[in-house]
Amino acid sequence: MDLKEKIINDINNNPIILYMKGTKEMPMCGFSNSVIQVLNHYGVDYKDINVLEDPQIRVKLSEHSNWPTIPQLFVKGQLVGGADITIELHQNGQLLDILDTTDK
Repeated sequence: MDLKEKIINDINNNPIILYMKGTKEMPMCGFSNSVIQVLNHYGVDYKDINVLEDPQIRVKLSEHSNWPTIPQLFVKGQLVGGADITIELHQNGQLLDILDTTDK
């Protein structure tokens, strides 16, 4: 399985997955940390992938998602967006509805 296949597999097999700089225990950028804080607010379980471990993760992920920046949050295989979109959805109350789809 090549890296792009692994990324697609991870996205499809984890209800919530966050590609970020660092880990959820030790974020390495403010944008990644912001998304972690939002997800922790809802108490949801999610998988985190550190894009700093392999520069090719970021390249292949962006090829798949057509989204250039990190972090990237996926829910049920769909790209939600980066930090700005995640925070906006949280602030206007829509993120909870998106995250709730993982139980269905």
